[in-house]
Amino acid sequence: MNVRELEPISVWNHFADLNAVPRPSKKEERVIAFIQNFGEKLGLETYTDKVGNVIIKKPATAGMENRQTVILQSHLDMVHQKNADTLFDFETQGIEMLVDGDWVKAKGTTLGADNGMGVAAIMGILSSKDISHPSIEALFTIDEETGMTGAMELEKGILKGSILLNLDTEDDDEFSIGCAGGIDTNTSYSYSLSSISEGSLTYKIVVNGLNGGHSGVQINEELGNANKIMNRLLYGCEEYNLQIVEVDGGSLRNAIPRESFATITANPDYLEEFNKRTVEIKNEYVIQDPDLSITIEPINQAPQAMSLKDTLAVTTAIYACHNGVFRYSRAIEGLVETSSSLARIIIKDRSFISQSLQRSSTESGKFDVANTVAAPFRLMGCDIEHGGSYPGWAPNPDSKILDVLINKYKELFNDTPKVMAIHAGLECGLLGERYPGLDMISFGPTIKGAHSPDERCSISSTAKFWKFLKIILANTPFK
Repeated sequence: MNVRELEPISVWNHFADLNAVPRPSKKEERVIAFIQNFGEKLGLETYTDKVGNVIIKKPATAGMENRQTVILQSHLDMVHQKNADTLFDFETQGIEMLVDGDWVKAKGTTLGADNGMGVAAIMGILSSKDISHPSIEALFTIDEETGMTGAMELEKGILKGSILLNLDTEDDDEFSIGCAGGIDTNTSYSYSLSSISEGSLTYKIVVNGLNGGHSGVQINEELGNANKIMNRLLYGCEEYNLQIVEVDGGSLRNAIPRESFATITANPDYLEEFNKRTVEIKNEYVIQDPDLSITIEPINQAPQAMSLKDTLAVTTAIYACHNGVFRYSRAIEGLVETSSSLARIIIKDRSFISQSLQRSSTESGKFDVANTVAAPFRLMGCDIEHGGSYPGWAPNPDSKILDVLINKYKELFNDTPKVMAIHAGLECGLLGERYPGLDMISFGPTIKGAHSPDERCSISSTAKFWKFLKIILANTPFK
């Protein structure tokens, strides 16, 4: 079955149109133009602010003029991840989709349902002629995935709405009323090349087959981190004269790294130790990452490598670097309060770089874990840079729109939704800073495997989400 044949037709067709447009973070020019053209063709007031956010306004339908104006918000960019064996250029190609049972997937890449399904639903509301709704301000933000630039720099004064519905939550029975803030910790170190120890050979090591995923929402699942696994293979191997030539691990700051590639030199006795560690590690991850692959093969001899001293310093710092849950919330059972993900390791051309993302629902916790992550790298002499800090979103216990959502959900589905805060960065915190007093809530269809090539969106859940969204818009609070 073709994606365009799925119900609801409007949502899936808008999603297919959107997915035909390349839209990686930081390179959203084409999708900005696409959305702007979409609004203009509908004859609706359309505006693009100086940073690239697109705002489209649609008047209330008949009889809804006395309701509060609703801001419908989703982000235009998507995480660009692909399997190593997938030939795909995110900057020039549209996403190739397929239907698999109740799921829509992509062929070896991320799907872009995060947050493309939210964008498609908003497009469906804007283009509709028979859906009852109050005045709508559709806000399409840019660069959510790599810095929340759009939300952070959103022009003030252009939005007049009092309610904001963020369509970026990934379980259809959950309403998010709070989220974690985040900060990047990047480190760098310059080293000199050294001669290779006598008797050493050159090897290529590959760690892949890990599930990866969202480094916030899935951080508590203890999925394998390719950077940490690779480091376990290299650490403490001085007796084998192991020296690093190159390492390239991970990809994006907000994704759990699935792959790492290393070139090293070591004497041949290292192979026995490598095989021993490989068996141990694969046994540890047999449940959460059953497809984990760790391989080694001899390659052409490298002329030089990182010194034994620097190799020890780097691998020690990476080993000491915290990765995973740092602290659980004492207020909400099971909620991760603070975490860190070691997203990227690059060792090449006399330069060592690490990139990581820390998240916390408290500002003090955010900076505490950022300093904890930086500390071992500081000890080895790295330059430390903290950047991209954004605030969390504190829950509003007196939310009127939350009451509407809970009551209508119970009526429609004969069930009680989960009202929760999530350990991920939503734009609501920043949008609330730009427009104080907004009554905000986040919800959406069920999406699994976000930020990985396993990303998939439930077809039945999308129908449920669309039905629910239309009912909510028809029952928004009066002015």
